[in-house]
Amino acid sequence: MNTIIQTLDFKARKTLTDFVRESVGKLETHVDRIISCRVILRLNHSDQRENKVFEIRLAIPSHEFFASKESESFEDAVLKATDAVKHQVVRTKDGKGHQANKTSISLEETDETE
Repeated sequence: MNTIIQTLDFKARKTLTDFVRESVGKLETHVDRIISCRVILRLNHSDQRENKVFEIRLAIPSHEFFASKESESFEDAVLKATDAVKHQVVRTKDGKGHQANKTSISLEETDETE
């Protein structure tokens, strides 16, 4: 998988980029045919301690997954965001994605009107 890592307003250490590649690489066990994976690491310039932001966009045929997490460390943000994308992938594979939720909502609305 080709992972594009973009850092905004800072230069990432090699250990951080290696950690990102390793964490994102684990998604391949859950996803077939990854088209692209693009990640962004940036600092949120605020007074809060949780100012490290990690965004991931994973594209596969007919689906695109996105997660953005903010934490005290980039490593923690990476783990949270990749876990969120993994959860999205598993929900989609199980058929519990957006379309399944629409169906259950419309059925509930139908039951209430009767």
